[in-house]
Amino acid sequence: MDPRKNPYSPGAGTPPPALAGRDELLEEAAIALDRIRSRLAAKSLMIVGLRGTGKTVLLNRIANDAEARGFTTLFLEAPENLSLPGLLAPALRTALLRMSRSQAAADAAKRALRALSGFVRSMKVTYADIALELDLGSEPGLADSGDLQHDLSELLQSCGQAARACDTTLTLAIDELQYVENDQLGALIAALHRSAQLQLPVTLVGAGLPQLTALTGRAKSYAERLFRFVEIGQLDEAAAAVAIEEPADRLGVSYTADAVGAVLRRTQSYPYFLQEWGKHCWDCAEDSPIDVGDVELATATATAELDASFFRVRYDRLTPKEKLYLKAMAELGPGPHRSGKVAEALERPVQSAAPIRSNLIAKGMIYSPAHGDTAFTVPMFDEYLRRVMPDAVE
Repeated sequence: MDPRKNPYSPGAGTPPPALAGRDELLEEAAIALDRIRSRLAAKSLMIVGLRGTGKTVLLNRIANDAEARGFTTLFLEAPENLSLPGLLAPALRTALLRMSRSQAAADAAKRALRALSGFVRSMKVTYADIALELDLGSEPGLADSGDLQHDLSELLQSCGQAARACDTTLTLAIDELQYVENDQLGALIAALHRSAQLQLPVTLVGAGLPQLTALTGRAKSYAERLFRFVEIGQLDEAAAAVAIEEPADRLGVSYTADAVGAVLRRTQSYPYFLQEWGKHCWDCAEDSPIDVGDVELATATATAELDASFFRVRYDRLTPKEKLYLKAMAELGPGPHRSGKVAEALERPVQSAAPIRSNLIAKGMIYSPAHGDTAFTVPMFDEYLRRVMPDAVE
């Protein structure tokens, strides 16, 4: 069929043509944001899940919906090589400048900008990656002590007061939160906690890999009371079928029931893989309906494309020892596996394998779903490793 009309959209955070199976979560987020704007209690939201489950898509959708309803929303991605102050400062400056245009909020927004100026100047001593230059004046004693937790709390309070004066809510939408270092994550949690206590319209909608739940708990013991953790994963059968069939149906193209079942089995109903298989099914099929034969052809091309991009980019970040550790996991199956079993497969003592495991967790390649267990954060990565590292672990 005509590739120019292919409706599927595999990509990093690219919205699918049919966002199936997530309506309840989107409504929950909208209710929480509306309650916070009305100065009612609501927990900030944390979306956790494996790669390919659609966390970034959902975070973008929540942020865009909030912006359309008058919220001041900052969409940020936490990279591995940038501090939290370096990430927040430019975005907060933009938000506060927008608020300062409102006559009702001008004074509060200008005070928040002075707080940001003091914050940036004091934080540059510790975090050299802050590139922002501010010539806004400062207010001595406001967010300029050099203590991140204290200063970030004062900064968000000032931003919250400006948001209240502007009749808006400051919503921080931060992706890949698992990469924020422990002390910085703790400071962010403490600042959000204080804003909640003061009923200020400041909130966080975060997203990250499954280890984010444990990371926030280690950063601040009260995190579980501050956040609502929502774990997302594979779509159920009905939602996965909608994700595959509806985009094609809009263009007058259908699937046989057996073809839909084959796609769901091949993709394990993960949202990203559904888009990949849908794209390749469309390109491989000559006409409607798309059948099982088309799915088999699509499987070969989709697998080759994933191997060359989605899987390969993660594989290339690994050291030789890390590759062997993951190959040992792959030989045991998709997991989770006891870390002792992985060490045994490597013929190494558990203590010797532990640093490799820790590095892989830090890189976001694996996580611990329970104490002593280890699992891949990337679905089907075990199958990929068996393809590219066919020899048994020695």
